[in-house]
Amino acid sequence: MIKHIMVAALWCMAITLACRVQALPQDNTLGRLWPVVLQSYPGIRSKEAAVDAARFRERAAKAGKIPQVHAQAQNTYGTYSGAAGAFFPQPGFFNVSSAPASLRGSRVSSNTFGSATVEWELFSFGKRQREDKAARALTATKTSDKDAYLLELKKVLSERYIALLYQELKLSWNSRNTDRLRDIRILTSGLARSGIRPAADSLFALSSFTQSLAGNERLEAERKAALIQLQELYGDTPVYYQASLIRFREPVPHHPAGEPTMDQTHPLLAGWNYQADFYRWSSAVQKSAALPSLRLLGGYAYRGSGIGANGMVSGKWQDGFSNPSGNFLAGIGITWNLSNLHTNRLQSKAYLKEAESMQMVTLQYQQAMQADLSATYSRIVQQYELIRHTTTAVRQARDAYEMYLSRYKS
Repeated sequence: MIKHIMVAALWCMAITLACRVQALPQDNTLGRLWPVVLQSYPGIRSKEAAVDAARFRERAAKAGKIPQVHAQAQNTYGTYSGAAGAFFPQPGFFNVSSAPASLRGSRVSSNTFGSATVEWELFSFGKRQREDKAARALTATKTSDKDAYLLELKKVLSERYIALLYQELKLSWNSRNTDRLRDIRILTSGLARSGIRPAADSLFALSSFTQSLAGNERLEAERKAALIQLQELYGDTPVYYQASLIRFREPVPHHPAGEPTMDQTHPLLAGWNYQADFYRWSSAVQKSAALPSLRLLGGYAYRGSGIGANGMVSGKWQDGFSNPSGNFLAGIGITWNLSNLHTNRLQSKAYLKEAESMQMVTLQYQQAMQADLSATYSRIVQQYELIRHTTTAVRQARDAYEMYLSRYKS
């Protein structure tokens, strides 16, 4: 019986400890901070909206390949002078009834007109295909811009997180130094009162202690400022970083295997390459726009008129739906805007120059990024050596303080 009671008590203790461990706040490492920033930061939503807009433009460019249908309906009241025959007005143009001059009755008549036309561009020397490719290049540009923005945001998040850890560590070091200076001030003050040490030593120790206290206030303000900058990305939720602070205080040495090289698929470089492609395809579109296009035409028109077959004209509105007639058309048409030949040629050359400019910008930034990467690699290697020497110096300074403190106490 006692054995069962002890087992039950141990199980209760284990469950209690497990609940307490789960209730402890988890350390907010960079790996846990980034998904939160990815879900909530408004700048990311802006880039995603730009990508969606480019995709809609790409779909709109593809829709230009399908036949274009125009429909209109009219009901007018006016004079009817004109020549007889079928008439297919463009959208926005109004139609009136027309008939021979030998009419009698009202001087005005009501008429109704409705038409539908289909226009299908059969051949345009590759203009539509090039427009599609230009739209796809623009979508790829916006996607690369978003990836580059995310990469830059990761960089900013890392810098602000490291800045917070650095300010916290500096505050911790200065607080320890303040405690040491407090002990020295108390010792020198006692020695000065005993006449063993001059009073100037006590004043020097007090001055150093006061300056260290002021340094604590300054470092505390800088730590709060670093935390506010981090929360601008992360939100107002408290950030727990004690485990990261321990790893930051004692980093594990890391030596990259060889000097790194610039990745050609970097989002920033890819975005400029896609932008250059967009300008090249836009130049090709302007060249194709200077050439004629072959279109298939078809349509049907319905007309009602207040003019009867017997030559009697009615001015009543409802009679405008009488005397119906219908006409259709079908054919092939060629359109060629000759006045834009020179303008399209100049615009094509301008787009080519824009593409050339983007290529040079890509090459320039590729060289600059490779130089920055090599410089960063050199700094990383040297900074690990600096950390190693600084750690040794801090340990030696701590031992020296303990020795001086023992000598003062004795």
